[in-house]
Amino acid sequence: MSAYPETGREDAAVITSHPLSSPLLKPWQMLFLLLLLILQFSCSRVSYTTMGNIEVIDSSLARLIDIKAEPVVIADGFDWCEGPVWIEKEQMLLVSDVPGNAIYKWTAAKGKELYLQPSGYTGTVPRKGELGSNGLVLDPQGRLVICQDGDRRLARMDAPLNAPVAKFIPLAGTYASKKFNSPNDLVYESNGDLLFTDPPYGLEKNMEDPLKELPYQGVYRVSVSGVVKLLVDSITRPNGIALMPGGRTVIIANSDPQRPVWYAYDIDSVGAFVHPRIFCDAMEATASAKGMPDGLKIDRQGNVFATGPGGVWIFNNGGKLLGKIRIPGLASNCVFSENEKTLYITADDYVLRLKLRE
Repeated sequence: MSAYPETGREDAAVITSHPLSSPLLKPWQMLFLLLLLILQFSCSRVSYTTMGNIEVIDSSLARLIDIKAEPVVIADGFDWCEGPVWIEKEQMLLVSDVPGNAIYKWTAAKGKELYLQPSGYTGTVPRKGELGSNGLVLDPQGRLVICQDGDRRLARMDAPLNAPVAKFIPLAGTYASKKFNSPNDLVYESNGDLLFTDPPYGLEKNMEDPLKELPYQGVYRVSVSGVVKLLVDSITRPNGIALMPGGRTVIIANSDPQRPVWYAYDIDSVGAFVHPRIFCDAMEATASAKGMPDGLKIDRQGNVFATGPGGVWIFNNGGKLLGKIRIPGLASNCVFSENEKTLYITADDYVLRLKLRE
C-alpha cells in the first residue's frame, strides 16, 4: 500500500476522502462546503404538491385517520388512471392508464415509470376508447391478474413482478359462449375464487356497441378450476367490488348517473349473493360534486374507503359515513399500503398519497 502523500501513513486508505475531512481546509472553506452539501441535499429531495383535504362528518373519524393530513400528488401525466395495487415485496405501486393501454409503476426512489405496455388490448386493429387494463390484483400466489378492457377478459401476466413482459395467460373471457363486455374490477375470495364486475365501459360505443354480446352488465365468479358463474345481472353499471372481513358480505359500486349507489349482498354457504340492499345512496351528492361510485377498498377492521362524488367516502364497519377525502376531479379508485397506514388514490390524470396515520 502506498503512503498517503500528506501524512506519509501506510494505513491512509482508511481515511475518508470526503472534502470536509481534509485537515488542509480552512474554517471558512469547510463552512462553504457544508453549505453546498446542505443545498445539494435540499434540492435532491422530492417536493410534492398537496391537493384536497379531509372533511369530518362524524367525530369518530379521528380515531381512524389523521384528520389534518393532506393528500399529495405523487405522479401525474396519465390519460385516465385506475386499478391501483400495492406490491409490498417490491415497494411499488402499479396503476392502469386505461386509454393509454399501459400499466405504470411508482416507487419512492424513482417516481413514475412505464411498467407494461400493452396492458389490456393486444389486438392489431386500431381502436379507441378504454382499451387498456383496468382493475389489478395479486392472486394468492402473488402473480399479477388484470382486467383487460380491450381484450374483454381476465388474464394473468406470465412473467415475474420484477421483470414484466406483455405476455398473458387468459383466465376467463366468456359466459354462456358470449364475450364479456369489459371486466372492470376484481377481488379474490379466501378460497381462491375470483369475483369481478363487467360494465360496458371498455366497448367503444358503450351500451350501443355492435360488438356487445351480453344483454346485461354482470357480476361474476371465476372458480379456481376456471368455471364462470353469473351472480348478479340486475346492477346497471357494476364497477368497484370489495369484500368485508370474513368474506361473507360484498360491496359493489354502481356507476350509473340514474342510480349512483353502493350495494351490499350477503354471500351464503354455496356462494350465492343474497339479501341485496343499498349500502349508501349518493344521488344527492352528485348534484354538487363530480364523480360516481367507483373503485373501493375495505381495511382489516371493515372500514370502507370508496371513491365517489367529490373524492373518497369513508364508512365504518357498520356502514355509517364518517367523512370524506375531498379532492378535485374524478376519483376512480384507491388502495392501502400493506400496513394500512397509507392510502393511494387514482383520480383523473394523477395519483395521490395520503398518510392515514403514523
